[in-house]
Amino acid sequence: MARRATAASLACLLAVWFAPAVQAGAAYAARCSRHAPEEPWPRSPQPGDVAKVRSELARRLAGVTPPTQITVPTVVHVITRPDRQVSDEAVEAQINVLNSAYAGRFGGVDTGVQFRLDAITVRQNAAWFGDPVGHERAMKSELHQGGPGTLNLYIAQLSEHMLGFASYPYWYTDAPVLDGVVIDWRGLPGGAMTNYNRGFTGVHEIGHWLGLFHTFENGCKEPGDGIDDTPAQAKPTKGCPERADSCAKAGLDPVHNFMDYAHDRCMSEFTQGQAKRMHEMWAAYRQATP
Repeated sequence: MARRATAASLACLLAVWFAPAVQAGAAYAARCSRHAPEEPWPRSPQPGDVAKVRSELARRLAGVTPPTQITVPTVVHVITRPDRQVSDEAVEAQINVLNSAYAGRFGGVDTGVQFRLDAITVRQNAAWFGDPVGHERAMKSELHQGGPGTLNLYIAQLSEHMLGFASYPYWYTDAPVLDGVVIDWRGLPGGAMTNYNRGFTGVHEIGHWLGLFHTFENGCKEPGDGIDDTPAQAKPTKGCPERADSCAKAGLDPVHNFMDYAHDRCMSEFTQGQAKRMHEMWAAYRQATP
């Protein structure tokens, strides 16, 4: 998905494209309120996608017990141009933020998901650095490591309209080399991205990689994002409001949820339902077959 903003622009978090019956291609999640029409742009979910995913998930999980704890082996690919913008220490800081967020240390629940940094690769390629969307296949074809349960996290520089993008687990079989998450280096913890420099772009995008939709998916219409304990939400959150209630249904908008579009300082939590869905998606699509 994509998250992106400058002082003058609104946030952009990637929203994912879902092809019929969980089909092929890289899944993108884009977080953006404005963009130039001529730019390449991640595709968006279609009506009915959440229901299709839940139906297939139920079928795949028949007789399967999801794990109670997940440790995600993580390979981080730092793209440079030729100077290196991201140090090993910055990568480690991002991994620490991921582990804190998914353990509920900022708020919300402990999801039972943790990330283990297995390797950092550094590749000098100015074209990939400046346009990882346009060079996605070439970049990932050379750098991608591991199978469906290995997170490949690419760090480069995206356009002013995008903070990151991600694939969903159900695309893996048809396009394994495209699996992974791409984030802008300026959104790492302590980075130069105003309002988006706590490392929560990575948290959000990896939420997609683990199988979560945006909290505002389908607006006020059923089935929403497919999670029972994230109240219906008509539209993405802008800025950092204390509260919002955009649907007539019960519950306030989940404005502090990592799968919304709020500023980093406003994000703090996953819900128990989201944690359960991550474990289900892992068992259905990412867990190695014994």
